[in-house]
Amino acid sequence: MKLPALISIIVFVILFVLHQDFWNWGNTTLVFGFLPIGLAYHAGFSITAAIFWFLVSKFAWPHAIEKWADEPND
Repeated sequence: MKLPALISIIVFVILFVLHQDFWNWGNTTLVFGFLPIGLAYHAGFSITAAIFWFLVSKFAWPHAIEKWADEPND
């Protein structure tokens, strides 16, 4: 397994654990005076996940498999 794929898997597991955010369940803090902390956390998490998947598709995409799939069949 190549290093970008391994790093992607490790970051995916970390994001999976962070997505549960059980530490915010009872927190009634408001961000900017109107946004519940859990919602603000998930907004930031969603942006982080989108950036992560962009980077995965950029650096860990299996180009060899895609190239093989595009070859004509004989």
